[in-house]
Amino acid sequence: MKSDKSIHSIVIAKIKRSTIKPYDFKWTRFYEDGITEYFINFPFDLDPEELIICSTIINSSNYSVLTTKKLVTSENGTLTFGSLINAKDKMYGDFKSSNEFTFGNVELANGKNLKYIIETQKASMVMIQGVKTSIQIQQKLL
Repeated sequence: MKSDKSIHSIVIAKIKRSTIKPYDFKWTRFYEDGITEYFINFPFDLDPEELIICSTIINSSNYSVLTTKKLVTSENGTLTFGSLINAKDKMYGDFKSSNEFTFGNVELANGKNLKYIIETQKASMVMIQGVKTSIQIQQKLL
């Protein structure tokens, strides 16, 4: 079983290989240090060993955060989250669109769909590759 630190390193490396520099996007960030304190005031809990991989934060009611253990989305203040173990990548929305953001979709192991926010254009690769790579790694864990 891979450690959270190992998962974090692999996913960050994939994001960096897939994303065009500079990484100065309006809403989307990836966290090479994995520090969870950035999200201390957010309404979800993190395990002690869990690390933050990337996020798209539009405002306090609309955001998605990928960690080494789960994907969390708040859409209009409604919080949803789930583990990516045995999840399936379903779609990436219209990430090349001129709209500022779109939604990707993951099917969780329990069959429920979990949407996540993707900033469009160059920034899209951060969340897309983050989620996609996390799912691939976590399928290999079982």
